[in-house]
Order: sequence, then C-alpha cells, then structure tokens
Amino acid sequence: MAHQITNEEITSYRRYLAEEEYADGTVQKYLRDIRAFRIWLKEGGGEDSEERKVDKEAATGWKACLVGRGYAPVTVNAMLSSLNGFFGFLGWEECKVKFLKIQRRTFRDQGRELSRAEYERLLEAAGKSGNIRLAMLLETICATGIRVSEVKYITVESIQRKRTDISLKGKIRTILLPGKLCKKLREYAKKRKIKSGEIFVTRNGKSMCRRQIWGEMKHLCENAGVSAAKVFPHNLRHLFARTFYQVSRDIVKLADVLGHSSIETTRIYLISTGETHARQMERLGLIS
Repeated sequence: MAHQITNEEITSYRRYLAEEEYADGTVQKYLRDIRAFRIWLKEGGGEDSEERKVDKEAATGWKACLVGRGYAPVTVNAMLSSLNGFFGFLGWEECKVKFLKIQRRTFRDQGRELSRAEYERLLEAAGKSGNIRLAMLLETICATGIRVSEVKYITVESIQRKRTDISLKGKIRTILLPGKLCKKLREYAKKRKIKSGEIFVTRNGKSMCRRQIWGEMKHLCENAGVSAAKVFPHNLRHLFARTFYQVSRDIVKLADVLGHSSIETTRIYLISTGETHARQMERLGLIS
C-alpha cells in the first residue's frame, strides 16, 4: 500500500514527540530527516510531477541514495531510524526499512577524542577570557556527565540538595552533584545574584540554548590549542564516562548515571583509541 506524507502528519508527529518529552534537539533532527526524505520524493518525480508515493520501495530507494551520496553508515542508519519512527507513528509498518549492517567499532578516532589535558586547557582558556559562566558550565557537564539539553536541571535548589532529578522521555534519573562543584556553583550564583531556578542563564534570564553553548566552546579552541573537531558538549560527557569507568569499573552503574537504557550504548563511550590498544599489545610480551 502506498501513502503520501502531509504537513499535518509531520505536525502531529512533532506534537507526539514533544508529549513523549524528547529533547528539542532530537525532535528537530527527526523532523529534518523526514523532510529530507520528502524532498527526495519530490525530486525523484521531476519538477512538474507530483510527489512520489511512500512505500517500501521508495524508502529503500532513499536508503540507496544516501549510501550513494557517500554518507557514513552510522549517519545513514540514524536517518533511517528517524524515518522508521515516523512510519511507526503513522502505522505504516510495511514501509520500514532495515538498517545497514555495521561491524562493531573496535577503536575510537583519536582525532576526535578529548583528553583530560585538553579539557583542562579549555577551562584555563575560558577563565583567561573572562567567561566564568562557560568555565563553570564545562566543569558541570564534565563532572556530572549530563547532556547539554539537561543543563537546565542544574538549579539553585538542586545544588542546595547536592542532587538533581532529570526527566527525559518519561524516565526520571537522579544525578548526584559533587560537593566541590556545588560550592563553586553556589559562589557563582551568589555573584550573579541568582537566587532561584536555573544557574546557567543568559543576561535576560533565559536558558542557554545548545547552539550558544556550542558556539562559546568553539571560540576557546585557538587559545586553548585544542582541535575544533574535539570541542563540543557531548565530548565532555564522553570524558566523564571514561573517567568514571576507570575509577569504578562498573559499566552497569555508569549506564544508570548516563541515563542509557542499553549497556551497548554505554560500551560505545568506553571504546579506546587505536594508540591505546597498540600500547596494550606491546605489553603482552609475546614477541621474543
């Protein structure tokens, strides 16, 4: 059976995702992929043709097109996931397509892994530039492992309790805030005259958006001597995960702290670089 995507269906899906408490960035990503598929359907029919109908063949064709355009397999699968979720919402189960099979990653790209030394240089650069808010934000994300979309849960009230409850996709998880971090955040809030609510806000008292945080971090790269490819909020979460695991060796506990429903997702955070693996191989002592 063939279908056709309408603006009303996309709007309904956006409402559904919002009701399910998906992060705004995630919602925008899903909708962007769905619209990209819709544009491809139109282009496939030619300028004067009607939009091609949606069926399994069309969805499979888009998958082949993405591969042909040179998209990374992980990116292709992420876009297919967006589309399959939309199809599931509409009850178009017969249109869903299978993901590309990807061999499990053995090593992390060293060119994108943020080291502890580089993190410390970023903190130093933020301090020297006078951007204390950014320095505190970097420390907060890296010391707790929260997502950038969860920064809003760091409030005056939460640092008084030394814990915060984060709600995402209908699930609530509790994050413990280190005492040293709470002390620094209290001093920061006092200087900024923030008496209640969110700690990290703009001059107008509004929440900092993902784009603003991303942009401010990128401005630190040159002065910190850190590659821009390594500087983005989620890499701080990865650094937290690796450090936490090195101390605890408890992947189940780490998954709980990060809010992962699957241990496999957590495992991705712990993949070592090829250089690390090479050093381990040298230590085996199997060469005479």
